[in-house]
Amino acid sequence: MNIPAEFNEIRPYAPEELPQICEELIADPAFRAVVESVIPDVPFEALAMKMRQCKTNLEYQKTFFYGLLWDLVKKTANGLTFDCSALTEQKTKNYTFISNHRDIILDSAFLSILLIDKDMNTVEIAIGDNLLIYPWIQKLVRVNKSFIVKRGLSMRQKLEASALMSRYMHFAITQKHENLWIAQRQGRAKDSNDRTQDSVLKMMAIGGEGDVIDSLKELNIVPLAISYEYDPCDYLKASELQQKRDDANFQKSPKDDLISMQTGLYGYKGRIHFQTAACLNHELDALRARNLPKCELFTAISETIDRHIHSNYRLYACNYVACDLLMNDNRFTAEYNEEEKEHFEKYLDQQIAKIEIPNKDVAFLRHALLTMYANPLINYLKAAKG
Repeated sequence: MNIPAEFNEIRPYAPEELPQICEELIADPAFRAVVESVIPDVPFEALAMKMRQCKTNLEYQKTFFYGLLWDLVKKTANGLTFDCSALTEQKTKNYTFISNHRDIILDSAFLSILLIDKDMNTVEIAIGDNLLIYPWIQKLVRVNKSFIVKRGLSMRQKLEASALMSRYMHFAITQKHENLWIAQRQGRAKDSNDRTQDSVLKMMAIGGEGDVIDSLKELNIVPLAISYEYDPCDYLKASELQQKRDDANFQKSPKDDLISMQTGLYGYKGRIHFQTAACLNHELDALRARNLPKCELFTAISETIDRHIHSNYRLYACNYVACDLLMNDNRFTAEYNEEEKEHFEKYLDQQIAKIEIPNKDVAFLRHALLTMYANPLINYLKAAKG
């Protein structure tokens, strides 16, 4: 396929580029060290031979990432399930999945292996360049069908980068016939109060044909709710919330992002569920009929996506316990037993004990953790009321 040169710096690698990138990865000592630690039972030379045999990005995903990720589910979770029955044209249409964001790596990675099991194409993934802290990571994610979101830019550069990314997303859907994944906001919601940022939708609308509604319809947007029973990074998020409370200028370091990636990968997650809504195109047409000013239109679309994500959460006992503890109430006692409550309170104590920061505020940290687990239930109930 003839891909416009303007996308070269941000797009996934094309199949004809893979042999060269493969050799560069194989020759990189840092990449080899990571591979040998993740797959210690297979000689690196044998893995390198398998890499050279892959001709497409999807082959790489099926050969390496698919098995590794299902092994990770077995080791760190109590199951991973997927319901995409709301998609009536699963095999004939390409979608842009927009989801709440819990885990830096696994949200999109799990979606891809779940799509493979449904005999659907995997997703091209929007990933921030702040996470690409080593050359081998940048190469690997572009092999794994990622396109790059540039961060830390001036206002003018940000506008140019947004327009380029939007044009690429429309090209990927309409010309490459790929599925896409993008988070509903920049960064993870530290308090699990998932809200779609209007700025994400504005970016997505820049690069298409016609008005805002026509442009967004071209992307076939599908809201996706991701529910982890336990978030391995919850204590890291709580720690960050206190550090930002205590120091308005606090900024995470690249090392912090690396720790979050590792913790998210290898930490315990409990049960995990992915649930799609239907494609939004019919609802976008209904919003067009309201003739809203552009600013109000984007807000209405964001609220529509949020309503679908919130109403499709899979809720667990810990969400109900957290809400009762947060509100100092017994409203949801029918949804859990005493053993489940004791287990969650013990879990909270264990997570708080992992936090090592100056002036550690246990009461604040406990409240932050309870809020993280209560917010999905609070938002679910609001969505159910309409």
